[in-house]
Amino acid sequence: MTDTAVKGPGSGKKKRGFFGAIGLFLAQVVQELRKVVSPTRSELINYWLVVLAFVVLVMVIVGLLDGLFGQLSIWTFTRPKEV
Repeated sequence: MTDTAVKGPGSGKKKRGFFGAIGLFLAQVVQELRKVVSPTRSELINYWLVVLAFVVLVMVIVGLLDGLFGQLSIWTFTRPKEV
């Protein structure tokens, strides 16, 4: 058996009011924002280039699919020319 006592729901921290909860939340937000480290110039340029390359890749893929489905719909819904 363990010697640890089971704590009831009211034996922990004091219950905060609505504005106390908001104040605690804002204090925790500020505390977490102090941990943020800004990227160096070279890291920022590297991240920017990676994002730019990914956006261009997605644009090319979407453009190719758009052209393919456009041609497919034209081929499907038009009548062939009769000679």
